[in-house]
Amino acid sequence: MSSQKSGQSREVQSSLTPEESPASFIHVKLEEYEPADFSTKDLILKKAREVCTRNRQTIFCQLFPVLEWLPRYNIKTQLLGDVISGLLVGIVAIPQSISYSLLANQDAIYGLYTNFFCSIIYFSMATSRHNFVGSFGVLCLMIGQSVNRHLQQAGYSDDDTNSSLVNNSTSFSNGTAACDKSCYAITVALTLSFLVGLYQILLGFLHLGFVAVYLSEPLLSGFVTGSSLTIITSQMKYLLGLSIPSHNGVGSSILTWIDIFRYIQNTNICDLVTSLVALAIIVPVKDINDRYKEKMKAPFPIELLVVIVATIISYYFNFEERYESAVCGSIPTGFRKPTLPDTSLFSSLAVDAVPIAVIGFTMTVSLAEIFGKKHGYAVRANQEMIAIGMCNFISSFFYCFASSAALTKTLLKESTGTQTQISSLITSLVLLLVLLWIAPLFYSLQTCILGVVTIVNLRGGLRKFRDIRRMWQLSKLDTVVWWTTMLSSTLITTEIGLLVGVCFALLCIIFRTQRPRATLLGKVSNTEIYEDQSTYRQLSSIANIKIFRFESSLYYANKDYFKTVLYQKTGVNPILLRAMQQRVEAQADADTGNSKSFFSARFDCLKPAKERTEKPPADACLPSIDLHTLILDCGAMQFIDTGGLSALKEIHHDYKEIGVQVLLANCNPSIRHRLRKGGWAGKTDSSGQLAFHSIHDAVQFAERSYHVQQDESEDKKDALLDSEDQDFQAYL
Repeated sequence: MSSQKSGQSREVQSSLTPEESPASFIHVKLEEYEPADFSTKDLILKKAREVCTRNRQTIFCQLFPVLEWLPRYNIKTQLLGDVISGLLVGIVAIPQSISYSLLANQDAIYGLYTNFFCSIIYFSMATSRHNFVGSFGVLCLMIGQSVNRHLQQAGYSDDDTNSSLVNNSTSFSNGTAACDKSCYAITVALTLSFLVGLYQILLGFLHLGFVAVYLSEPLLSGFVTGSSLTIITSQMKYLLGLSIPSHNGVGSSILTWIDIFRYIQNTNICDLVTSLVALAIIVPVKDINDRYKEKMKAPFPIELLVVIVATIISYYFNFEERYESAVCGSIPTGFRKPTLPDTSLFSSLAVDAVPIAVIGFTMTVSLAEIFGKKHGYAVRANQEMIAIGMCNFISSFFYCFASSAALTKTLLKESTGTQTQISSLITSLVLLLVLLWIAPLFYSLQTCILGVVTIVNLRGGLRKFRDIRRMWQLSKLDTVVWWTTMLSSTLITTEIGLLVGVCFALLCIIFRTQRPRATLLGKVSNTEIYEDQSTYRQLSSIANIKIFRFESSLYYANKDYFKTVLYQKTGVNPILLRAMQQRVEAQADADTGNSKSFFSARFDCLKPAKERTEKPPADACLPSIDLHTLILDCGAMQFIDTGGLSALKEIHHDYKEIGVQVLLANCNPSIRHRLRKGGWAGKTDSSGQLAFHSIHDAVQFAERSYHVQQDESEDKKDALLDSEDQDFQAYL
């Protein structure tokens, strides 16, 4: 038999009716396994026993993977790469930590804290060898927007530029010296980081990382590009040296650009010239680093060099007093006493923390899996979520804001030969030197330089515009998702833009399944292969049989479209044909009743009783139907809900009314089970003989059943003629 495959472990039963011959058709019926009894209580008890009987040491090692790989650390082969990579990343992280602090609306010291503590925590809990966890531009933008909104709600004006740290108290009181603007800003940020970490830890322990699957690649790409444009907008005032009001909420980017052009005459020439010179130096060198990164042992640290030179020039020429240029100001050394988050802010920050948590663990897990596959080691996604969650949760007690895996620094780590997370410890040592001794030297660093560093690091997001044409050629719908997410993130807000992108992507999925591709299949000559007639040439149609493929699951949202496109493709609408047939029969009955006479009644009695009661045939007045069997290819259907099952029942009934049988092919076991339980064909298919394992089996069955019906019809016709002849001779 053609559809029977070798290697099947299940028993195959061949059921033959007496009329069937083995050479013509054999119906295959596979014997199913008995379904396993499912008990929620037993499942919970089983999982509980596994947790309780598991070795505590094993659980501890799983939570802290460093205990597994550190004892096997090879100093000779791995230490050199880790040290070089850690030093280079630490050098690059210094200016980025300070610049991203500005983006998060925080003092420079807090960016250094964030990268320092997160590097140590992630070192002990990560399964990825290459990720660098610290301040990330998109998250810093989202944090800065939330902080700015709470500052305005608390009554801190934009003119309040006092950033001195009065004391270590995190409590605040408007109009008093208990906590100034800088203190309240970090209080909001660390409370937000606490909630973000708590969300991520819960997601990791509950194995709910599937949330990240709703952030597709086009959606994430569009979100990053839109956020990059928003970051550029927020940094333009620093490049121009303008003092403009901060905007939050819907359309904040547009309002910011309006204010930039409104106050453009107040541009600080010193800041503008410094920004242009820095851009002219950094951008070409970064391009050279990217172009020759395979030949260079390490990229040239142009950002740090520009920061150092700019700081020296600003200090000796006294840009702050002579040209009124904005500078970083005093950056304290050392560490502050640990603090607790402000519980009064939980209610207002609970929603803000959700998109930050989702974006944070999505970026972290994605980068970890990318480099894990590239270098051939396993990454545990749930452990990565717990690790990044602990980075945010624990570091929130040490005046840090939310963080995630940073793309640029992770790429730098991988390209400079890092082997393990020991490189993160080396990076933290570099940052420790800055925190203890070097930080005050950046007092005269102009904020426009920090804005330049931030903008230059956004080139990766802006380069996505180059891929639009190729994306459009591959998938127009993905391109629309990209543009929708990018524009909404730029023109509305980043949080709303992310939500709009997710909702629109889900709507696109629904649209794809609601109006999927449907086609008629033809047979490849001398084979048992059936393919799309509109795609491939030289496919032969089967006489009086149509094979219809619906390339989606059948459920309540597309069941009406399923019937509509089925009628269009087959050219047979059973409802309309049945209605026409009923009208013709009614008209024939009326005509017969009016034209009957005594003689017709006398001769009518000569006919058999059965023939006298039958209605006149309506086929003579109806268009001919070159169809006796309709086969539905269900190979692309993953599931059928109750609405889809009802649609199949209606189709089977409607086509049966006009003399067309409906067969199903390529049904998966779950669909076959649903069809059997739902009785889609009624008593006709009580044994499941109208659902076939392959299209070819269904075609063979249809051809054979049609020939059997034709033979039976001919026999009945011959018998009827013989009976009429006998009656007529008896009458004579």
